[in-house]
Amino acid sequence: MALLRSERFSAVLLLAAAVVGLVLANSPLAAASNAVEAFHFGIPGIDLSIGHWIKDGLLAVFFFLAAIELRHELRHGELDSPAKALVPTVAAVGGVIVPALLFLVIARGDGLDAGWPIPTATDIAFALGVLAIVGKSLPPKFRALLLALAVIDDLIAILIIAAFFTKDLQPVPLLLAVPVILLFGWLSYRGGRWRVPLLIVLGVLAWALVLLSGIHPTIAGVTLGLVMADAPAARTRRALEPWSNTIVLPLFAIVAALVPFPDAKPSELSPAFWAVIVALPVGKLIGITAGAALAQGLARGDRLPLPDIVAIAALGGIGFTVSLLMNELAFDGAVADEVTLAVLIASLIAAVIGGVLTALRNRHYQRVE
Repeated sequence: MALLRSERFSAVLLLAAAVVGLVLANSPLAAASNAVEAFHFGIPGIDLSIGHWIKDGLLAVFFFLAAIELRHELRHGELDSPAKALVPTVAAVGGVIVPALLFLVIARGDGLDAGWPIPTATDIAFALGVLAIVGKSLPPKFRALLLALAVIDDLIAILIIAAFFTKDLQPVPLLLAVPVILLFGWLSYRGGRWRVPLLIVLGVLAWALVLLSGIHPTIAGVTLGLVMADAPAARTRRALEPWSNTIVLPLFAIVAALVPFPDAKPSELSPAFWAVIVALPVGKLIGITAGAALAQGLARGDRLPLPDIVAIAALGGIGFTVSLLMNELAFDGAVADEVTLAVLIASLIAAVIGGVLTALRNRHYQRVE
């Protein structure tokens, strides 16, 4: 099980899954793969395609675990005081604002502005995986800043999804979801042999109600993770993390990357494609570096050297999972396919740049030991 929890293994598996999706979509198996992805089945009141069961259902597990990690960091980790939270918070905000502005500047008009959230995300699993591969000798505060930054970035992404991608809000299911989520949280603090099955039932019910409300159902995973008691949350995360790493995220990566290569010249590609290519690696690098440097100038305590911050900022440009989800929510058709490829290319560029810079910093710390 240790391998299934490995950040390195998770990053490699994610990349391999994305490659599988691209290969399937551009092979003789494309029609069959698309038919499987579009096949519908459901439960009473909910009928979704296999693709949407993965994107709206399984991915809620990933956000549930991300929320548990966020809660832990807020209570016991790198975000448990305003002083600790200042640098990663300002860095994360900078890493959202600059890429969004770059996207809007490059992809002006034609309704493409809806895609501005796409380059604002950082993929926790992929970024930490690259760090685990090339950064074994780095000081603990290097990883701590990257983790805190990515967690805050995910929180911002969650707020963006809730605020900008909610359509046709249905208040009744949403109002019904509130007591279900609160009951889930209350029950998690109680003992008893029936607690686990009841929590599972309440969690699934909360997910279904949020889905029916028109809010993206991954928000249900977030709220459930935030209200859960510390001890059972830690046990649940430990139990589900291998499944998230080996099934949830790879399945999402395959489905999200199931797009054909565009039959167009580079000059004919959508401006949104080029906006993501630039905004994700470059915007994150500039925004996170500027935000962290500004915050470190205001904060007291230990400071990371600027080269460390630049390496962290480069890793922050790995959008991948959450950027692909944002693309699914913002666009459809040919534009969505092109932007999916842009997210994969931009994340790979950021991974290479971030990996090289991190390896150089790793070598520096090895020399000074």
